[in-house]
Parts: sequence; structure tokens; C-alpha cells
Amino acid sequence: MYPPELVAPMKEDLTQLGFSELLTAEDVNQVLEEKEGTTFVVVNSVCGCAAGAARPAVKDAVNNEKKPDRMVTVFAGVDKEAVDKAREFMAPYPPSSPSMAMFKDGKLVHFIERRQIEGNSAEAISNHLKQVFDHFC
Repeated sequence: MYPPELVAPMKEDLTQLGFSELLTAEDVNQVLEEKEGTTFVVVNSVCGCAAGAARPAVKDAVNNEKKPDRMVTVFAGVDKEAVDKAREFMAPYPPSSPSMAMFKDGKLVHFIERRQIEGNSAEAISNHLKQVFDHFC
């Protein structure tokens, strides 16, 4: 587990954009069991690819004309209960952080694994997310 003061700025990168933090399994259930609309989930992380590509990509993508109805985040290595529960909804994909998931009407419809984030630019990931938002939102 990482100290709260270390991860606070990394969490704020997303919460200042309107993302809701999910801190417990109950929080995750309440949001991801929603059967109407779209929910975008970011599994945040302290790693370099989260700082250099994932969060900057998300910051840009949420300026898209079409956006998910709900935007939420869990933080790997910090909010273990919430992350574990979110990963249950993301099956069959293996645990991955950072990662991003789009749910529509209660079903997982798109998933971006860490391996798709590492080595890609924030711009490329943002463009991909905008296409996902345009398609599902």
C-alpha cells in the first residue's frame, strides 16, 4: 500500500476532471451494476506509464464532445477492496494497472490493458479513447 500523501496528486489528476473515486467494493457494485448508460472506469496507478501516458490521455479524451455518463476511478495498490471488485467486472481480462474499461448498459464493451498503454503516446491513447466514446456514448 502506498502512503496517502504520495498518491493524492495522482488521484486528483482524475477527480479534478469529474471522476468519482470508488473506495470500497460496495461503491464499485453500486456503479457497475447500473444497467443503463455508460460508465468509464480508470484503474489508476503510480507507475510511469500511468503518469506519462494514461492520465494525460484521459485528461485530453474527456474533452471529447461525447462522454460517458459516469466516470469513476479506483487506485491499484491503495484501494484494494475496490480494485479487486472492479476487476471482477472486468473479467475475462487479467488484472492490469493502469487500465481502462468502458461499460454500456451494465456490460463490459471495451478494455484497454496496461500492455496497450505502455509504449504508446498520450495522444495515441487519447485518440483511441475518443473513438471509444464516440462509438459507445
